[in-house]
Amino acid sequence: MKNDVFVVAAKRSAVGRAPKGQLSSIRADDIISQVTKGLLNSLPHFDYSTINDLILGCAMPEGEQGLNLARIVSLMSDLPTSVAGMTLNRFCASGLSAIELAYQKIAVGSAKMILAGGVESMSRVPMGGFRSTLNPDFLLDPTGRTLALGMGQTAENLAKQWQISRDEQDQYALTSHHRAVNAQQLGYFEEEIIPLSVRQQQLDLVNLTLSNDNLTVTKDECPRADSTLESLSRLKPVFDVKGSVTAGNSSPLSDGAAMLLLANETALQEHNLTPLARIIGFHTTGVPPHIMGIGPVEAVPPLLHRHGINRNELDWIELNEAFAAQVLAVQKTCQFDADKLNPQGSAIALGHPLGATGAIRATSLIHGLRRIKGRYGLVTLCVGMGQGIAALFERV
Repeated sequence: MKNDVFVVAAKRSAVGRAPKGQLSSIRADDIISQVTKGLLNSLPHFDYSTINDLILGCAMPEGEQGLNLARIVSLMSDLPTSVAGMTLNRFCASGLSAIELAYQKIAVGSAKMILAGGVESMSRVPMGGFRSTLNPDFLLDPTGRTLALGMGQTAENLAKQWQISRDEQDQYALTSHHRAVNAQQLGYFEEEIIPLSVRQQQLDLVNLTLSNDNLTVTKDECPRADSTLESLSRLKPVFDVKGSVTAGNSSPLSDGAAMLLLANETALQEHNLTPLARIIGFHTTGVPPHIMGIGPVEAVPPLLHRHGINRNELDWIELNEAFAAQVLAVQKTCQFDADKLNPQGSAIALGHPLGATGAIRATSLIHGLRRIKGRYGLVTLCVGMGQGIAALFERV
């Protein structure tokens, strides 16, 4: 018998721009532990010992993000030692996969309540990690399964194959910024963001003094109110001199985290908890690595079909914006309603802290669905090395 699984709470940090933004001086474990504490504090008179596990996604689990980060975060978040911890990696989908694993454990009855989310500090642990360890024979595999292409080049491949122009990409990027800035001005993100306390140190080389300033971070750093088509059009291609993918129509390097609390119906009743949403299901798949951005095209239809939901029934769609070319290729194929697609902007404007992004997008979706009183919401991402993931939520 499958148990229904509900989201009881969903919180995130503001997202900072890497490598020198507002979160660059704080470690990943400090970011996610502050978010976790903030989430738990939003549930007063709640017995933390009833939580069975903490599952955390991280795309580059090494250095400060290594050594089973989830267990470290469990201990740093003032949880009882009985709350275990597990770190997993599915690159850009790590945070959403953490939620999926928690969902599966609760659905089959091996747990009642689990914390699940993701974190990434791209300021402190670089993309690709500190030392590349890819097998050179696989890296140069001539069969088409190669990993030699950078993510940006895969976006260029999509732009060419789906005939997506530079102007289309820049226009989409501008829309993302406009929507994100509008959501900020209307206060839409305030309910989901946990303020972070960040200590910043500044060295005065003239007077040889070191100052410590405490900063409270409450607002996403990457959205640009001053972005224009003219400014975007002046940017040069980054990955192919004759290409169309630029820094302006790609997601920026970012830092951030999100955490969700999942529970079954028994736990809701035992602890008098009111759910925000019900998780309907997930689907993951693989796609050719050289067009990895097309992953949602293969992940979304099987998920909708399995649960008997038509795409026109979706009230909110969070399609992660790794690149504008990637989003537009998926949009042209899946024919999502443009008004329901990323209505508050997405990664181009809001940032893409790899292992955290899936959990961040899920958090924004859940709060967005409640605000508009929609029913069904979809979160979907492409994933490095050629994968796709999709998740369905229902507001309750």
